[in-house]
Amino acid sequence: QLKYEFTLRSSLGHEVLSRELEALSETTGVHGVIGRYVLDVYSSSPEAAEECSKKQSKILENRQIDIDAGIEPSLNISSDKPSIQIRSFSIGPYCIIGPQVTLDKNVTLKAHVVVDGITSIGEGTIIYPFASIGTAPQDLKYAGEPSELIIGKNNTIREHATMNPGTKDGGMKTIVGDNNLFMMATHVAHDCIIGDNVIMANNATLGGHVVVGDRVLVGGLAAVHQFVRIGSFAVIGGMSGVESDVIPFGRVKGERASLAGLNLVGLERGGFSKEQIKTIQRAFKGIFTGQGNLDQRLDKVAEENNDNDLITKIIDFARHRERFGLCQPLTKPNQKAA
Repeated sequence: QLKYEFTLRSSLGHEVLSRELEALSETTGVHGVIGRYVLDVYSSSPEAAEECSKKQSKILENRQIDIDAGIEPSLNISSDKPSIQIRSFSIGPYCIIGPQVTLDKNVTLKAHVVVDGITSIGEGTIIYPFASIGTAPQDLKYAGEPSELIIGKNNTIREHATMNPGTKDGGMKTIVGDNNLFMMATHVAHDCIIGDNVIMANNATLGGHVVVGDRVLVGGLAAVHQFVRIGSFAVIGGMSGVESDVIPFGRVKGERASLAGLNLVGLERGGFSKEQIKTIQRAFKGIFTGQGNLDQRLDKVAEENNDNDLITKIIDFARHRERFGLCQPLTKPNQKAA
């Protein structure tokens, strides 16, 4: 069952638009295709808009967008020549979609979803009821600047999840990659950058400007402090409060999270060989134990593994810490922190 949106943009008079609508109905075979359809017409003429609205009701008896969904009309006129854009997506009842929202093909909004702001949602993404996507950042410094929220392909965004666009202090964009799962009531704050294949469990929260690498798992009720970086393949234990950067492949947990080791399960599931995992374990031990301060230990491990891309990735991440230090293992009672 195919479902299409037909969008006709024109600044022509309402008579021409009416003819275009009739032609569109004939050429697309609206009446002969199973599905529900909508036709949005954007015109500079109020009379044309009213006339086309009547045509829309007459021609498109079956609507792809549920009758109870609220779709705000765009005020932008694209060109003097009518153009047709066809995309397939599904919008359920009581969804509210702002005028600057872009939905790619096969996007599904289940019901009661709000998508606002300058927000683009990639192909195949599914958003569940009561999610709030693209509304204004929760930042007192936000002054209405035209920032964006960019969501990639094949994401699953569950009930009550929230995602906000960027701000002028963070590059004006919040970016979400592909194939991610955001469980119920998760929050992605302004200016976050999230990679691919990330899982955020129920009620997990990212503060503003957080950077999350690929294949990261954030446990339920965990909170990540603003500006913190989470390296690829890291895992954050449930109910953890993360205040420092987490190295790639790291595993952290605790009310004030500390580094508890490596994400061995994630490494195995990610297809890393036993030899690669052992190499990462040796590097981990060298970085966080031994003589000297952290930078000295990083230099030593880098010299010993200068031809190993995995270890180089960890070293580069650790060296580029800015606002916060690295999340480190808890020190023993008789051991001083490095």
